[in-house]
Amino acid sequence: MSNVERIYLKRRIINATTMVLSGLATIFGLFFLTWILWTTLSKGIDAIGLHLFTQMTPPPGEVSGGMLNALVGSFMMCMLAVLLAAPIGIAAGTYLAEYVNHHWLGDTIRFVNDILLSAPSIVLGLFVFTILVGPTGGFSGYAGAIALGFIVLPVVVRTTDEMIRLVPTQMREAALSLGIPQWKVNTQILYRAALPGILTGILLALARISGETAPLLFTALNNQYWNTDMAKPMASVPVVIFQFAMSPFEYWNKLAWAGALIVTLFVLFISIFARVVLARKNKYG
Repeated sequence: MSNVERIYLKRRIINATTMVLSGLATIFGLFFLTWILWTTLSKGIDAIGLHLFTQMTPPPGEVSGGMLNALVGSFMMCMLAVLLAAPIGIAAGTYLAEYVNHHWLGDTIRFVNDILLSAPSIVLGLFVFTILVGPTGGFSGYAGAIALGFIVLPVVVRTTDEMIRLVPTQMREAALSLGIPQWKVNTQILYRAALPGILTGILLALARISGETAPLLFTALNNQYWNTDMAKPMASVPVVIFQFAMSPFEYWNKLAWAGALIVTLFVLFISIFARVVLARKNKYG
C-alpha cells in the first residue's frame, strides 16, 4: 500500500469515526430531550383545564384550584422586564455597532456584556435583592421584573449589535451622502433593515425569562392570592412549580406538572415564532 493510499484510508477511518460519534451524541441528546418532553406532556396534560386559568393557587390540602394569579404575575413581570430592558439593549447595541465598532471601548463593552450574558440567573437575583429588596425591606413584582430585565438586557444588546453590523455598508454611505443625519440613518434605515433580527432576539430573551425561578425567589417571592400591585410580593409560574413540585400534596404536584407544560409550550411557541420571523427576513432580505 502506497503512502497516498495509507493517508486516504486514514482520513476515511477518521471521517467515519467522527460521523459515528456525532450521530451517537445526537441520538443521546434527542433521546433525553424526547423523554423530558413526553414526561412533561403525559403528567401535565391531566391537570390542564379551564380551572387552571380561572382559579387561584390552592392552599395546602385543597383538591381544587388553578394558577391564574401565577400566570398573571409571570405575564406582568416578564412584560415589564422586556419593556425596561429592550429599549436600553437596542440603544446599547446601536452604540456598539455604529459608534465604537472598531474601538477598544466597543470590545470592552462586548466583553462585559458577554460576561453578563453567561452570568447565573441566581447571581442576578441576589444582586437585585441586595440593592433593592434589602434596602426597601420588602419583596415586590418590580424587583422581580428588574431581575428578569438583567437577563433580557445582554441578549438584546448582543442581537442588536450583530444585526445592525450585518446591514450593508452601502446603505449607510448612500444615506449619509444625501446629507441625512446619523440619527435618521439609525432609526429609518438600519432599524428597518435589522428589525426582524432584533425582534427575534427580544422574543428569545422573553422565552428565556419565562422559566426563570431563582431570580424571582430573591425578588418577587410568591403570593397565594390575586395581586396586580407590583409593589407587593407577586406569584409567578416558575416559583409555583418549584414549590408545588416539592410538596407532599398530590394535587399540588399535578398543578406543578401542568405549569411546567404551559411554560414548555410557551417557550416552544416563542422559539418557533422567532425562527419564522428570522426565516422571512432571510428569504426576503
